[in-house]
Amino acid sequence: MKKGLTIIAALACVLLALAATKPSTYDNNGLTAPVAQVNDSTKPKTASVYIPDGSILDEVIWIVGNEPIMKSDVENMRMQAEMENMKWNGDPEFLIPEQIAVQKLYLHQAEIDSIEVTDGEVQRAVEQQINEWINIIGSQEKLEEYQKKTVQQMRSDMVDDFRNQEMVQQMRQKLVEDVVATPSEVRDYFRNLPEDSIPFVPTEVEVEIITKQPRISIEEINRVKDELREYTDRVTRGESSFAVLARLYSEDPGSARQGGELGYMGRGELDPAFATVAFNLTDPKKISKIVESEFGYHIIQLVDKRGDKINVRHILKNPKVSDESMTETQHRLDSLADEIREGKFTFEQAAFYVSDDKDTRNNQGLMAYKNQMTRTITSRFRMDQLPTEIQQAVAKLEVGEISPAFQMINTKGKKVCAIVKLKSRIDAHTATITEDYQVMKDVVLGKERQKYLRHWVEEKIKRTHVWMKDRYRAGKYEYDGWVK
Repeated sequence: MKKGLTIIAALACVLLALAATKPSTYDNNGLTAPVAQVNDSTKPKTASVYIPDGSILDEVIWIVGNEPIMKSDVENMRMQAEMENMKWNGDPEFLIPEQIAVQKLYLHQAEIDSIEVTDGEVQRAVEQQINEWINIIGSQEKLEEYQKKTVQQMRSDMVDDFRNQEMVQQMRQKLVEDVVATPSEVRDYFRNLPEDSIPFVPTEVEVEIITKQPRISIEEINRVKDELREYTDRVTRGESSFAVLARLYSEDPGSARQGGELGYMGRGELDPAFATVAFNLTDPKKISKIVESEFGYHIIQLVDKRGDKINVRHILKNPKVSDESMTETQHRLDSLADEIREGKFTFEQAAFYVSDDKDTRNNQGLMAYKNQMTRTITSRFRMDQLPTEIQQAVAKLEVGEISPAFQMINTKGKKVCAIVKLKSRIDAHTATITEDYQVMKDVVLGKERQKYLRHWVEEKIKRTHVWMKDRYRAGKYEYDGWVK
């Protein structure tokens, strides 16, 4: 009975909140904007009903345009922030719903501008976040205990949120793509900075890498292929649908929960071998032959074609690497490192001829980092920008030294063995305009882009209907204009 009353109270609160919203009309952006209010002082007043906050399971606390922000949304973000030890520059009670509201403004604009995010991008972002959480909390087991769910459940729950985050990031990049920082602006900014405000540049390193994929036995490859053939036979015989089998057995976490569906993608967004087979499919009732890509082995089913884009389902299976094969590959790389140390050939030569890492092989093993905000590419990494396994190896090296072989997961999600060489280290220091021009340029560019985005958000707020519960109207916010 008490539970029923609580639910009724929650529904009543939502209805009261919605009833309290101001009359509104649509602006040319599709969001609502407030209109002149009618003086209703002559109308009879109705008594308000007090419902204690503690009795409400969930409630609408803000409305931005036509999009509600729920109390549970705020609590979920608060929990994530606490796990990451995030510090708020103000009261999180007000700043968290504001952050969600700003995200909704960007998402609305992303829909208008037809911003698209691929499942691959979402998958990579989810995996990166989970790995960061594991590093923070200490182990996968501790993370699952803290979140009270398995890692697989976390992946499933995070997909929609991370798709939104990727769309917001791409929208922000699009908005500021024409904002630049000229050399004179950089020099003027640096010249006018007080000495105690000059940026401190953290330690940066340049790293070269050689990776080798362990040998996988023919028996293991055949086992995977036999499983994929069995899935094909089950679909052909009508025993199961491709989508159900993908949800149950595919090892692509980004698409498995979607029944293996990737969404509309261009040829260039897919692995070349995968794309060749996928774009040749014509009958949605037929399943492709087995395809080997950099990610593993697939079978593919056509969903639809639209212009130069295609939507397919796939089931991904990866052969398992044996412990013996991993150990053998580590020994081979350790022997290779010894030969390099003996001067038989250079690390750079070995990277070009031996490494399996396509991203670095043609650059003599040198790793590169792309700043997503400034879109600049550099070989200098802060330690926290390196994959965890590489961080740990580099931390023990002097410049010019080569690490012992170690195991890691590469960008394709496969177990590989690697050795790294520390090419250079630039110790932490106060920036100078001659030595750190690019750093200073990035600082100025970042400030100019933040200024532009701030102006964009505040202009968007002016054209958008915003309603909030009374307790939020007195809050201090980063952006002006929320309280109408």
